[in-house]
Amino acid sequence: MENAFFAGSGACVRNALQKRNAFPSPPASPAFALVRATLARYPAPMNAMLFTVCAALAYTLPLQASDRPSRPAATAAPLLQMAGTTHDELERLRLLRELETRKDLDAALRADLARLLPVVDDWANGKSRPVVDHSRAAENGYLCRFFTGRVRPAGDAPSFPPELSPGSPLRPIWAFYRGRMLIWQVIQSGPLLRVKERRDRYFGEARQLLQETRAAFPENRVVRMYLGEPIPWPTPAPHDPAAPGWANLQREGLEKLADIIHWWIAERQLPDGQFGGGWGDDVEMWRWWVPVMIAFDDPVVTAAQERISSGIFLQPHLRGGFTSRVTDAEHANEDTTDTILPMLLLRPDDPVWKQRALRLAELMRERWTGRNQRGFLQFKSIYFSVDKVDTSPARAFDTVYHPSVIQPTLLCWQRTGDPTLTTLFRPWLQTWIDAAARAENGKPAGVLPSAIRWPDGGIAKAGQPWWEPFPLGHNDALYNWPGAARLMTSTLLLAFHMTREEPFLEPIRSMAAFRFKHVKSAETQPGSEAWCARRMSGFLADTLAKYRLLTGDTQYDALLRADASGYVRYRLTRDPAPLNAALRRNAEAFRSNWEAYTVEMRWTDRVMAFTRNFLNYLPEPAPPPPSPEILYASATGDPGNPLVFPLNAVRWRTPPRNIAALVTDSSQKTFAAELFHFGAQPRDLQADLFLLAPGDYDMTLTAPGADSPGPLQRRVVHVRGPHTRVALQLPPRRLCAMKMVAR
Repeated sequence: MENAFFAGSGACVRNALQKRNAFPSPPASPAFALVRATLARYPAPMNAMLFTVCAALAYTLPLQASDRPSRPAATAAPLLQMAGTTHDELERLRLLRELETRKDLDAALRADLARLLPVVDDWANGKSRPVVDHSRAAENGYLCRFFTGRVRPAGDAPSFPPELSPGSPLRPIWAFYRGRMLIWQVIQSGPLLRVKERRDRYFGEARQLLQETRAAFPENRVVRMYLGEPIPWPTPAPHDPAAPGWANLQREGLEKLADIIHWWIAERQLPDGQFGGGWGDDVEMWRWWVPVMIAFDDPVVTAAQERISSGIFLQPHLRGGFTSRVTDAEHANEDTTDTILPMLLLRPDDPVWKQRALRLAELMRERWTGRNQRGFLQFKSIYFSVDKVDTSPARAFDTVYHPSVIQPTLLCWQRTGDPTLTTLFRPWLQTWIDAAARAENGKPAGVLPSAIRWPDGGIAKAGQPWWEPFPLGHNDALYNWPGAARLMTSTLLLAFHMTREEPFLEPIRSMAAFRFKHVKSAETQPGSEAWCARRMSGFLADTLAKYRLLTGDTQYDALLRADASGYVRYRLTRDPAPLNAALRRNAEAFRSNWEAYTVEMRWTDRVMAFTRNFLNYLPEPAPPPPSPEILYASATGDPGNPLVFPLNAVRWRTPPRNIAALVTDSSQKTFAAELFHFGAQPRDLQADLFLLAPGDYDMTLTAPGADSPGPLQRRVVHVRGPHTRVALQLPPRRLCAMKMVAR
């Protein structure tokens, strides 16, 4: 009985105290040995009872060194569990540093911490110590420079983060960092993403590692997100039953997008303007800011854009007005196009930004282009800088991506009609008209190629398929067909708009005819007419929609109803279903995975890419990818992309919160929009109108309904220049209609 009671009492104490992960089992404790020796002389019942009490009291006393555990894993476990579970990177760093200060760690665990802590520190703390690095254009900011190019699948390179000791209790946390790094490498890298075998190796290893992490830390919501579980957005969107469906959905998308932008500005932007991804990537962020920054007026966002646009022009590589680094057209243009263009949209009359845009025309005229052997003007190379052009045969091509280099100058041309710019752009675009019309190297006549060789003016690369002249695993695969064909078709349409010369429409019309002809054709041989037609919807609809708005020509309406955005289909048919569907998809994208757009994002040019470049490749169902374009289009009336030939009819001079705006008509003679203000008090705002021709217009603001006595506002507006400002007051929670019609 004595032994049984001893065993039961000891087990009771032992089990209770072991739950604290603080003490060794009773038989190994000197405190227990002392209690046993002292009480052995007493009768069994009393012995057992006193043992239980004394043992419990002994465990409440401070332990001597000899009483402390000999196995550090037991004492480390609570800190490791908290470090692995938290979603706060700074808290994880604090907990691991606390663990490092313990005196009882064995040598292996201390060495593992020494390997892992610098990585955890860089991941969490980079903003506090940014490094000036002019060695490369991008991927060298504080968010990513510590692992850029260092993370590859197991066996391909030394492991990063460095391997830990076998059986290390830090392994699940190490796996969390390595797994995420493998994923972000692919999200960022087009060559990795395009090649399935490469992509699968990165994602496959990452998934195995993150499953280890989830098994150890099942409450870690971030690791669950990476494994395909949608994590609900921190705050749900409000719904106003008085508002139409499109208004609630647009508001949800706008406000959540604004929340993401404001987070980046507050948490990531440095005083010099950069955001942590490296200048060349940071400058691209404005592309998804457009619905908030260009459609509406958010002073915080405008100031942030001014900081980065001005800040990059203080960098030494832009002293000549364009990058001094020889790189490809896509990356060469970013530092200038993605900083000048947004400022021209925000500050259209600022002479500093206009002059910077015109510097690009000077470089195009004097350095980057020449007459090829066919007598046509073309860019000499994909790779160039402010003072050099690489005309080696592997790089000597003009491409459909080259309009991106001069996008700011094209906007100046659109606004001013500068004849010197017409003289520059007309012969260059005639080169592309000629190339589209020719059947050569297997390319069907009537299809724009993706690349034109220098100096002979031939199609693509000799000896290679015309549609795939560059290897898929190489950066230059970006210039395979169709590539950025939308940039070229939009530029051709702009040239038609500026000159009224019909030949600029010929490539657009011929490709639209192919699309009509083969819209239901089965998959055919790569490079054929039908094969091309099946791949035109992604870029051709954008240009055809702008053409429709400009000219009123209805001949392509059937294509647009099949291929165009939900907003364009609404404008054509007045059926709100496609518009609501597009707005709903975008809203659903912003109902989960906040962390993927903010704290987890390592590449500033991929903030909107987590679903498209990663979740879509998992076996678990993915939410829709975000599409800020539908917010921009519906709020401004621009049926296509704003980067080349923007046709935004309006900018609402009010912050993008508690408001929804839908442009229902926009042309040179009319403008109409529906507006809904979600607030409880009247809202004063202004609207800048951009497309109306000079003249006098009747402006009315109405709130349709049985209790509406008449227009809320009515007056004559005089349009005298390229943009006109109109003042409005919206009542609370009533759908209003604004209309302007030429007198």
